[in-house]
Amino acid sequence: MKQNIVILGMQWGDEGKGKIVDVLTRTANYVVRYHGGHNAGHTLVVNNKKIILHLVPSGILHNHVICLLGNGVVISPQGLIDEINMLSGLGISLDGRLFISHHCPLILSYHIKMDILREHLLDTQCIGTTKKGIGPAYEDKVSRFGLQVRDLYKESVLREKLKRIVDYYNFQFVHYYKSTPVNYDTILEELLLSKKVFKNRTKDIALLLQKAEYENKKIIFEGAQGALLDLDHGTFPYVTSSNSTIGGIFTGSGARLQQVHFILGIVKAYCTRVGSGPFPTELTDLTDDYFVKVGKEFGSTTGRRRRTGWLDLVLLKRMVILNSISSLCLTKLDVLDGLSEIKVCIAYKNLHTDQVIKNPFSCLNWDEFKPVYHILTGWNKSIKGITIFSQLPFLAQQYISYIEHYIGHGVSIDMISTGPDRLDTIIVRDTFNIEYI
Repeated sequence: MKQNIVILGMQWGDEGKGKIVDVLTRTANYVVRYHGGHNAGHTLVVNNKKIILHLVPSGILHNHVICLLGNGVVISPQGLIDEINMLSGLGISLDGRLFISHHCPLILSYHIKMDILREHLLDTQCIGTTKKGIGPAYEDKVSRFGLQVRDLYKESVLREKLKRIVDYYNFQFVHYYKSTPVNYDTILEELLLSKKVFKNRTKDIALLLQKAEYENKKIIFEGAQGALLDLDHGTFPYVTSSNSTIGGIFTGSGARLQQVHFILGIVKAYCTRVGSGPFPTELTDLTDDYFVKVGKEFGSTTGRRRRTGWLDLVLLKRMVILNSISSLCLTKLDVLDGLSEIKVCIAYKNLHTDQVIKNPFSCLNWDEFKPVYHILTGWNKSIKGITIFSQLPFLAQQYISYIEHYIGHGVSIDMISTGPDRLDTIIVRDTFNIEYI
């Protein structure tokens, strides 16, 4: 790999980004997370062993790689401790290999409680969050009110700030939500104990990235969630609380624009999303059951059954253009093996007027239109484990070609995942200059 690569999800998350980061990390020096928190779930399968990461970048499985958490990441101290302990139990050391920005906001118990109470109050109109406290933590960041990692090292300041924050939240818990307050002393004790996990790990991440550039090191920027969940460009209000599109890299890490050389979009061969919100190609039939069963479509963070649907090329093309995607990686192609026909959404029509809608984001109500499908013939044979493009069935190659033709803009599918293991990968065009097998 002779370039710094950005890994971006192109749908509503769960596209398989973790595996692709793991594959491409073999010849990288750094892997950087720049947004989100432990609401992310990146599943890796190595030698038939499943490892799920939530905060630590997926490159941690390679002993030579240094992993960074930029200032755009919100951190649950307990979540990070649990993950470090899990990796240590697998014989994976993080000493000298995991560094965290001083400016990362902290997620604490009052954020989680607020997240849960708010979702309960919204009832049927809830966002469908992971209830990990992500949104409230970002709210505190935007209001300049919350705690950051650096506050742990000034105990007198920490005590004062925490008292003010706890009083603020408890007033809402008791008087608005009619719930019980959180305990200041308990939270303070947990914070003071958690200092050990950050000791010798807090760094100026922007400065580290500048040093890496000067030393000609190779960097992978690992996105969490997916572009359609972006706070500004996604299916608002059913989105995440950070920027999962290309701009989040720079604000969330301190990287320079010139440090990004290649942007790889990760897209699942069909669509899924967890939680509420518009999903034009959603299925509710036996094909939905098929995708859930064969694709094992359950959230790696919440365990919730994912909603499934056909690949939406209209939304995919929008995200490809918006994020200046260099090329695409198509994941879970093997899940389509058992289907006799495969649909892809190529347009929308207004339910009342039959007018073709080119930009669904301009509509006030997503329920007012229906998808228009192009139907392709399925290949009805297993492709799992295939690592050479020419060995794919012709109809599978035709499916890939159709996606490339629709997307246009010179964006090709250069990488294909044909199974969960890191070895179940096809490099169609070696734009990455890697040898990972």
